[in-house]
Amino acid sequence: MRLKAAFLLLAGLLAATQTIAADKTMIVLDASGSMWGQINGRSKIDIARETLATVLKSVPVGSELGLMVYGHREKGSCSDIELAVPPGAGTENAINAFVAGLNPKGKTPLTHAVEEAAEALKYTEDKATVVLVTDGLETCEADPCALASALESKGVDFTTHVVGFGLTAEEGKKVACLAENTGGKYFQASDATQLVAALTATVAEAPMSKPQEQVVEAKPAVEFNTLFDSVLSEGGPSIGEDNHVQWLVYKADENGQRTGDDLTSEYKGAYSANFPAGKYVAVAKLDSVIEKQVAFEVKDGDVARPFVNFDAGTVIVHPKRTPDAAEDDREIRVDVAFGDYTTTYYGTSKFYAAAGPVKLKGSVGPTAVEETVTLKAGEQLEHNLIVGSGTVLNSAIYAEGGPAVDSGDVYFEVVAANKAIDGTRKQIGYSYGTGSKIDVPPGDHVLTAKLGAATAEIPFTIKAGEMADVSVNLNAGVLAITAPGANFIEIFDAKKDIQGNRKSVSNHYGAEWQETLPAGDYAIAVTYEGDTAPKEKPATVKAGERSEVTVE
Repeated sequence: MRLKAAFLLLAGLLAATQTIAADKTMIVLDASGSMWGQINGRSKIDIARETLATVLKSVPVGSELGLMVYGHREKGSCSDIELAVPPGAGTENAINAFVAGLNPKGKTPLTHAVEEAAEALKYTEDKATVVLVTDGLETCEADPCALASALESKGVDFTTHVVGFGLTAEEGKKVACLAENTGGKYFQASDATQLVAALTATVAEAPMSKPQEQVVEAKPAVEFNTLFDSVLSEGGPSIGEDNHVQWLVYKADENGQRTGDDLTSEYKGAYSANFPAGKYVAVAKLDSVIEKQVAFEVKDGDVARPFVNFDAGTVIVHPKRTPDAAEDDREIRVDVAFGDYTTTYYGTSKFYAAAGPVKLKGSVGPTAVEETVTLKAGEQLEHNLIVGSGTVLNSAIYAEGGPAVDSGDVYFEVVAANKAIDGTRKQIGYSYGTGSKIDVPPGDHVLTAKLGAATAEIPFTIKAGEMADVSVNLNAGVLAITAPGANFIEIFDAKKDIQGNRKSVSNHYGAEWQETLPAGDYAIAVTYEGDTAPKEKPATVKAGERSEVTVE
């Protein structure tokens, strides 16, 4: 619980049995490739940048902060961990500047990153706190729970707080042990608002060590005079320790309305506290989305019991491409809307929602479905959201039985099988490079491929949930031209039309040019600067072969 200065002073006068000492804090930030995932239409890394910039403005003067980052320099590396900003006072601008330049791309070696952060803080010699912000689980075969126990046993006074940014509740359990085994807290942050709250609690207001006993005569403990509790439905069980509930407490004015800044904030469904006698207003937020307000009064010798019923339930969405799919599809985007609130998930989506209609939209590529489910208060509703899409794995070859095309320059496009009245086909999806993927609805389609001046297509049929390998035969080769001293090279079809004109296929300024062309006969025209006369030379391109021609 975070109390304002006046309440801390009063609590100390009533029953001061502990003291809290500031320690050094290291922020360990996930910059793995998954941080490009989106929440409410914004990438998680952009949300993290903005949130840190906001929170660091509130860091008390003199606080010693550092920054450790992983996954930002190379793909597939379990050693991509960097001490970006050593811990010290006044490092806020340096931290913001480093985070602003991050380009997430790698793996998630969070266990070793926390270990290196502890070492940098000299945790075996000094009090130290690590705040881990991660949107994924360990991917480098390390055990975060075992590490937490080891750090706790060796550290002078070591604490890890963990912020699960966009993790599901089940995923959160796998990293919460880093906090639980060191006496810290785990925070679930599903959007920007919750991330601000979590970082405020761990960085701006709580870079504090574990309580130390004062060498003073013990005094009797003060009984809690306020017991907060919340439920999802009338007569339902307490939400208890669930940290998806945030309580904000304000002083009440003579009209019973909240006034001033919040006096305290706590993330639990139910908790106990002490307040001086007086009138208050408590605001309870479930997932920072569903908000309830309750007035209460603290009287001497009595216990106040602020209580709210959120009239809400839990929804678990399982996005699949077919009803019988064994696993949820992490590529499917799930848009959620209830009341005035909207948010976005990818893959399995678990969230609290107000009782009543909940709109769900699942989409992958051009395929989308919309459904509405009805949620009852206190209910946990699981729903399969079927987005019937297939996936095309694109490839191309130069010739039948010939070499495969290995290029990132190939432009693949999936178009409708049927042409419109003007002869065009509707585009369904596209990608660049062999080995790329395009998500498409089930049915009949055409895959086209274009490389250089060569274009080809092939029809295909795909089913929902199917991943189909589709290869386009370009029936093409490569023509490499060298023309010493040339200013301009142009390639024409060898055959002239009825008017005697030849079709220009490709051109280039310079003395060398290489182009992918359909198999056939061509004419190479070369021009020069000055008085040198133009030159021309025939060339033949064979499918799957390279032809080299010199024009002199």
